[in-house]
Amino acid sequence: MIGSSRHPLAIGLASALWLAAGFAPAWAQETDHASHHPEAKPAPAATPSSPEPVDPHAGHQPTPTDTMSDDHGAMDHGSMKHGAADTAGSDHSTMDHSTMDHSGMDHSTMDHSEMDHSGMDHASMGHQPGASQDLPATAEPHEPIPVLTPADRAAAFKNLDDHVIHGESINSYWSLDRLEAWDADEDGTGMAWEAKAWVGSDLNRLWLRSEGERAGGSTESADVEVLYGRAIARWWDAVAGVRHDFGFGGGPSRTYAALGVIGLAPYKFEVEATAYLGESGQVGLGAEAEYEMLFTNRLIGQWLVEGEAWSKDDPAVGIGSGLSKVEAGFRLRYEFHRQFAPYVGVVWERAYGGTADQRRARSGDVDDTRVVAGVRIWF
Repeated sequence: MIGSSRHPLAIGLASALWLAAGFAPAWAQETDHASHHPEAKPAPAATPSSPEPVDPHAGHQPTPTDTMSDDHGAMDHGSMKHGAADTAGSDHSTMDHSTMDHSGMDHSTMDHSEMDHSGMDHASMGHQPGASQDLPATAEPHEPIPVLTPADRAAAFKNLDDHVIHGESINSYWSLDRLEAWDADEDGTGMAWEAKAWVGSDLNRLWLRSEGERAGGSTESADVEVLYGRAIARWWDAVAGVRHDFGFGGGPSRTYAALGVIGLAPYKFEVEATAYLGESGQVGLGAEAEYEMLFTNRLIGQWLVEGEAWSKDDPAVGIGSGLSKVEAGFRLRYEFHRQFAPYVGVVWERAYGGTADQRRARSGDVDDTRVVAGVRIWF
């Protein structure tokens, strides 16, 4: 009786001790990971030899041997929903940056070099366009441009007239373009000059021109022209005035009215063309063209062609009708200074028509080639 009564009590006591030894420590020591990761997969439950009791922690039942050595490396911290203080492990890809107040953040300590900005949609963040960003073509400017008024134009541009454009200052230019000598054989040394000058403004000028020759110690020809010049186009002046030829060797002097142009033709040819009207209806035409070729900044070659033609014979001064004479030459000068340049050259001259006949009657020479040396001066 006694043995039959103790047998159920012994069985119950043994069951209580087994439960206390097998499950109580696990309940006291286990970590509640469910609050960290509600979707974590449950670890395999221990399989006791006795009937399995009801476990309130079903789904996360660590065995007594692995309670203190949970494998945190297998946890998915990226999907954990941390609070504001745990942002280091948060998944920023799902954050809405457009609602954040970036003005209060200290970006100076952030390492932006490792951030991948290529996938960010800055347009949806609500950022305002900065100074370095281009506005769309249809956008209004930050500061509207004021409407241009006539007063603004008047303040920027003065009313320009001829005097403002060209100026009223008086300038001058004086040039001894050629002063040269050569060996004239029986006549000894020959000399020639050509000079020109102007005084005035850009629009109105007084022109002076002179040229002549000497041979055998006597002057064979010399003239001077006084002309008024008026600018008629860019680089061109119209001139009008008088020309006076001095009489030498017992010959008479002549005076002519002069009308012509002086200027720079295309391709930088310096041109002078003048018509003359003298006594008894004598009409003459003189033309000259020069071209300068720069070999260096100081070594310059000058080509020259000039000629004269007259309508009537004038034996007293050695002029025949038609083409009177042509002269061509090349002079090579070296400019030690821009205003002083010695030169050497070759000049060819020939008389034609009635002028050639009169020269034959006096000296027999109608053409001449000579080597010259001279100097060019201007100031």
